[in-house]
Amino acid sequence: MKKTQNIEQGWLKNCRHIFSPHFDARPDIKDISLLVIHYISLPPEEFGGGYIDDFFQGKLDPTIHPYFKEIYRIRVSAHCLIERDGRITQYVSFNQRAWHAGLSCFQGREKCNDFAIGIELEGSNEQPFTDAQYQALQWLTQLIMQAYPKITSERIVGHADISPGRKIDPGQYFDWKRYLSGLNFDG
Repeated sequence: MKKTQNIEQGWLKNCRHIFSPHFDARPDIKDISLLVIHYISLPPEEFGGGYIDDFFQGKLDPTIHPYFKEIYRIRVSAHCLIERDGRITQYVSFNQRAWHAGLSCFQGREKCNDFAIGIELEGSNEQPFTDAQYQALQWLTQLIMQAYPKITSERIVGHADISPGRKIDPGQYFDWKRYLSGLNFDG
């Protein structure tokens, strides 16, 4: 089976779907040409608990943790999350604009959300990512690159690359060489 058959109308088949209301229409779906890697943990430095799902749905309970009081009204999303065990959850169709990059610029072009796909890794700047996450990210990246061929290896970046001084993810422990060397760019 061709990998592109695993994406239908912007949705991954055979993965967990939790729909986020934090998206809107892209200016041009034919312009999807950038992949942005992020990290997230909620609460900070803690994994599991389902709080990322709640956050991306606008359902984060501010009484659960002091940090949640600071962020529960923020409206953000990503297209996908890869948890520590490698499980992938999709929140927004790749054909829609998820709200992950914020103020951003790539090669002189602002508003990266317009043309980017955002993938969050459950992690932080204090711990390495897991083998399962690298495997899932490589698999997912290859699917995305086949379905959206304007995304090339030169158009895969970290959030820090498009929002320097504002963001640091995917952080010091993200192994770019390992990630990129595990991709099959020939399809």
